[in-house]
Amino acid sequence: MDFLSFNEILSIFSATIRISTPLIFAAMAGIFSERSGVVDIGLEGKLLAGAFAAASVAAVTHSAWLGLGAAIAIGLILSLIHGFASITHKGDQVVSGVAINIIVSGLTVVLGMAWFHRSGQTPTLPNDARFMPINLYGVDTISNIPIIGDIYSKLLSGYNLLVYVAFVAVALTYWTLFKTRFGLRLRAVGENPKAVDTAGISVNLLRYKAVLIGGILTGIGGTYISIAQNASFIKDMSAGQGYIALAAMIFGKWKPIPAMFSCFLFGFLEALSMRLQGVSLPLVGEVPVQLIQASPYILTVILLAGFVGRAIAPKADGIPYIKER
Repeated sequence: MDFLSFNEILSIFSATIRISTPLIFAAMAGIFSERSGVVDIGLEGKLLAGAFAAASVAAVTHSAWLGLGAAIAIGLILSLIHGFASITHKGDQVVSGVAINIIVSGLTVVLGMAWFHRSGQTPTLPNDARFMPINLYGVDTISNIPIIGDIYSKLLSGYNLLVYVAFVAVALTYWTLFKTRFGLRLRAVGENPKAVDTAGISVNLLRYKAVLIGGILTGIGGTYISIAQNASFIKDMSAGQGYIALAAMIFGKWKPIPAMFSCFLFGFLEALSMRLQGVSLPLVGEVPVQLIQASPYILTVILLAGFVGRAIAPKADGIPYIKER
């Protein structure tokens, strides 16, 4: 088996991009939230809720865009709930996020059974109710060019719209955080909220805005999971991607571009694990399927154990701000 053929390498990298897309959306959401000082463990639940909302609405309306709108709406609602508990009422941010994850995991199954009678699943969606792959301009012509054509047609083209939106989200996140007044204030809130409050800027309002932006991004990420990458919703289909995105965000030191490459690392490992199933390696033999499937999560533990102490979080991250009177 020619494991290292050029086409095989392109296929692995292409799969890496597809797998990394929801991680990127969730990681950017986490960066906005935590840069403002709010820990958002609920990324997993928001991805799952967005996936369910998108698939449910798309199944009824046969519109992928309406599904996307529903996913963003539920992401905003869950973000408001998290903000109400942890920002307005100064509750424990980790507990609030975990509660969202647990509630969403159970509620999506209950609603799926009640609405579609499919044990927590939604009906399989037709192509017109999904975000389908699109070909970039001139792909038919350029694909005939050796090497360059393969890279253009297999690595740059052929993704659905939300994959390209993920890269735009990274650029916008970087620009917003580091090139705008809003981003400067947001980062200041995460480092020294008292100084921001002294300057007459509302700490709570800034944190709400950051959390709501995260809700929009996770809604798009959930949409990708259910009606772009797949064609229906199934129980717990986010499969821990929200937690992996948190690990990628920490590994990337709360910076958009390093976090994106961290997501690519996890996506590459997942893509490689699918390729290695049933493959015998020299001196090793056939790699156990269970080890391959667990490898992304093993990497998560290793990275967190090795880098969480070195990556310095925003100083006010996870600390509710109580205004002095």
